[in-house]
Amino acid sequence: MAVLKVKFTKTKRDKLAQILWILNWVSVVSGIILFSLGLFLKIEIKKRNEVMAKGDINSVPNMLISVGVIACIINFLGGKICYDCSDANKFSRWKLVMLPYIVCTFCFTFCILVGALMCYTMRNELEESLYLGLRDAIKFYKDTDIPGRCFLKKTVDLLQIGFRCCGNNGFRDWFEIQWVSPRYLNMASKEVLDRLKSNVDGKFLVDGVPFSCCNPSSPRPCIQYQLTNNSAHYNYDFLTEELNIWMKGCRQALLDYYTGIMRSIGIAALLIWLFELSVLIGVRYLQTAMKNVLLLGDLEGESDGWLLENSFVETAKYNINIIKNLGKANQISTISGMNDPNINVQNTDCDKTNITTKSIPAAR
Repeated sequence: MAVLKVKFTKTKRDKLAQILWILNWVSVVSGIILFSLGLFLKIEIKKRNEVMAKGDINSVPNMLISVGVIACIINFLGGKICYDCSDANKFSRWKLVMLPYIVCTFCFTFCILVGALMCYTMRNELEESLYLGLRDAIKFYKDTDIPGRCFLKKTVDLLQIGFRCCGNNGFRDWFEIQWVSPRYLNMASKEVLDRLKSNVDGKFLVDGVPFSCCNPSSPRPCIQYQLTNNSAHYNYDFLTEELNIWMKGCRQALLDYYTGIMRSIGIAALLIWLFELSVLIGVRYLQTAMKNVLLLGDLEGESDGWLLENSFVETAKYNINIIKNLGKANQISTISGMNDPNINVQNTDCDKTNITTKSIPAAR
């Protein structure tokens, strides 16, 4: 029994073909939108590439870009097919192409769904990439005179100012690393030497943060050094007073930023997937209705259209049997090829000539 069978008159078939022709062109625009969203996400990720560890974070934008290009090609072809389906004579040349086209389009719409879901499952990979990338960027913040690292100080400062964040997880991350370059330390100062000697690794650690951590909205001048020393500042309590530096870590700030972008892209991709799926269902109805018209031989009469010719269970069993039969046919052809008596048989008499010789009478 056919699934979701609908009866179509010639007028309904023509209207369905015209509507699907328009919707396929709308789908081409949706493919361009998918491509643009993927390209936008790829550019946004590349902007902060210096503070991200290498990983598979580009898989989502690459997926969206690829699906967007494929959407433009498939829907452009679909528009041509649906336009020709308004004429039964033109449909005959697409008759053998439409079923493979529907199968390919179904796989393509599934890829859109996968791309949309990847936008929501990418958070863990992105968080790990940001954590490792920011950790290394902060670690090499002081290396302003080393090639390949000299740009990191500017990158981190602009990042902290732009996203109103400080450190990787928070401002205390700066307490655990030496972020002042040795070339700017006065080695003749007793305070500097004592601080270097007090550290096991010989690092100059301070309870301070770079200037880019300062919050310009704070009414108090920025306190970026001796943050934990209450006596170093007037009317200041480290534990109770709200600090005038950014409290949020840059990892969380960037994660929230990219999560918001990917959530919006994921919603757009899901809507496009639903739209493409509805167009695919319409094309399937058009294909089955036109096919039945040709079988009936009455181009002006009514015909049935459906999603599946049989039930879901019967269709699944039929496809499984086809796959099994293909496997058995391959095995049989291999075995018969090994046991074929006509293969690799040598003709032992090929070098012998069985020609009867006759004696020629002598001339008299």
